[in-house]
Order: sequence, then structure tokens, then C-alpha cells
Amino acid sequence: MTKIQIFDPALCCSTGVCGTDADQALINFSADLNFAKHNGVHIERFNLAQEPMIFVQNGIVKKFIEKSGEESLPLIIVDDAIALAGRYPTREEILRWAKIVIPTTEKSSSSCCGPKSSCC
Repeated sequence: MTKIQIFDPALCCSTGVCGTDADQALINFSADLNFAKHNGVHIERFNLAQEPMIFVQNGIVKKFIEKSGEESLPLIIVDDAIALAGRYPTREEILRWAKIVIPTTEKSSSSCCGPKSSCC
């Protein structure tokens, strides 16, 4: 199973989706995480403000912060390798990393309405 870890910058709460001025990117990411988890993806998420020792104890994260700074977070690690930094991944990226394919529904190219129909 793919191991996905999210290392967030210091956020006010575990998701960053709190208060009256929540960041839309965090709201979208939270929804994408819920979708991924619902589809069997295992994701670990760490907040610098709440779990600073995890950032220090993980060699990859520690080196990244030393080189790029906290302002370069979030950092996404997939199977012990940096996959993305500086922004949150899209739903598609998360699912691709986890090797999960969600079937898409194709729209029919034909219309139910005929040329003399008033339904369209």
C-alpha cells in the first residue's frame, strides 16, 4: 500500500479549516482528502504547530525545512520520497500516487431530443 504523508505548515487546527476566514485551498484539500480516504487511500497528516517533533524526527522533512524553510510547506511525501512541495495536491494527484482509478461516466453524444422536439 502506498504511504502518503502530508506535512502542513503551522495551522490553527488539524485541518486549517476553521474560523471565519478559512483558506479555500484548504477547504478543497480537506474535501479531496475525505474523498481519497473514502476510496481506501491511507494518508497521514501532520501540523507543524501541533506536532513539531515529527518534523524534526523525519530526516526528509528536516532537511527540506533546513534548505527551503517553513514557508515552503506543505510538503507531501509518497513512499519516503518528496512528491510535491509548496502547494496542496489535487484529488487526481492523490489518487494517482495511491494507484487508484475512479471510473468516470461518459456523457452520451446523442441527444434525446429530435430536431422537431421542443424539449431542448
